[in-house]
Amino acid sequence: MNPFIKFIRKYWRMYLANKRSSISEKNKTDPEFKKKYEAKQFKIKNKLFNKFCEENEINEKMVIFESFMGRSYSDNPKALYEYMISNPEFDDYTFVWAFRSTPSKRYIPHLSRATLVKYKSDNYYNYYSQAKYFVTNSRLPDAIIPREGQKFIQTWHGTPLKRLGYDLTDDTEGGNALNSLDDMRHKYKVDSQRYSYLLAPSAFCTEKFTSCFNLKENNPDCEIIEEGYPRNDFLSNYTQDDITGIKWFLGLDESTKGKKIILYAPTWRDNQHETGVGYVYDNPVDFDYLQKKLSDDYIILFRAHYFVANAFDFDKYKGFIYDVSKYEDINHLYVISDFLVTDYSSVFFDYSIMKKPIIFYMYDLKEYQEEIRGFYFGLEELPGPIVQTEKEFVKALKEADSSFVYGEKYKAFNEKFTSLEDGNACKRICDRIFKEEQN
Repeated sequence: MNPFIKFIRKYWRMYLANKRSSISEKNKTDPEFKKKYEAKQFKIKNKLFNKFCEENEINEKMVIFESFMGRSYSDNPKALYEYMISNPEFDDYTFVWAFRSTPSKRYIPHLSRATLVKYKSDNYYNYYSQAKYFVTNSRLPDAIIPREGQKFIQTWHGTPLKRLGYDLTDDTEGGNALNSLDDMRHKYKVDSQRYSYLLAPSAFCTEKFTSCFNLKENNPDCEIIEEGYPRNDFLSNYTQDDITGIKWFLGLDESTKGKKIILYAPTWRDNQHETGVGYVYDNPVDFDYLQKKLSDDYIILFRAHYFVANAFDFDKYKGFIYDVSKYEDINHLYVISDFLVTDYSSVFFDYSIMKKPIIFYMYDLKEYQEEIRGFYFGLEELPGPIVQTEKEFVKALKEADSSFVYGEKYKAFNEKFTSLEDGNACKRICDRIFKEEQN
């Protein structure tokens, strides 16, 4: 290549990178700029999407998937996709997956059956203009407005403990570091108006999703499918070979043999955000104390929420704490662990399917409940003890290890929230959606 052209290309890329960084910073610090920028981007991308719609017919047997806005191959979309590619009924279907980084996903064997496309690229909008079915567990870009004949399957990504969307009552409770309550409600409205189907794992979720998305006003035609969660089929069907393989992949070798595994999975905080970084997790846990009290018999798998951008340095706890925040499928971490420790994250609903001990480490309970988010039900229903200090944490863990019983309170919790999780949700959901559409 001509050296001059090479030089120009290099510095043009640097210019674009700096410009994107500058826009990103301004989006986080200037609300008016953010609104104008988003409106401009919507206009550009919606025009592009509509252009592709004019050029392309709908492919009745094309399904496009994404999970957590292109961040991972995981969750309900992954479970539905893997069910479909294993079922001869869908042998003539075309599958597309959208990722922020496609090269990192090409090594995944199951994805050899799919076309991979870069999230928010021109080709991304092209495939969305053609696909009959959209499957996602989070928000789609506002510019993608399904045309007549297209179906948006919103799987969502968990049973909520924390109030969401229209169920938040004021800016003290509902706003966060990036959005006011009105902004959040607008996002829920724009997204929910496009849904054809919304998956719910329980009657509780059907009720809360109807209210938090304000479906009676925003989209009364949305069909809620209450058949369990696709991702939870694995929790009923996994084998010992699965456990052995996952542990090997994570490097949990002979040095950890005989030690029990604690999965520590805290959620993100709406009020912890750093300009230029994103949401962060200000870790208050005294891991020195936990290492002193627990390292002889236990190891900790630390799993941060996918929103959290800051890295964690656990070098001094090598052999005791393993940072698994980048591991995509949290179901794998559930099945290899002996205990779950969490706070306000919805992970405990799925974990409870396996009837294992759960401890709620809520060191900031008063602040979280009164100033950050409210809850959908009383904490007395939780299937495990609430602790607020490391000392209480250790005591509760050792009690669970020595004398855990799957008691009446835990059973009542499962009856209310997970009674549909029998390992066959994918089949029921695909039968409801794809057979119904074919007929």
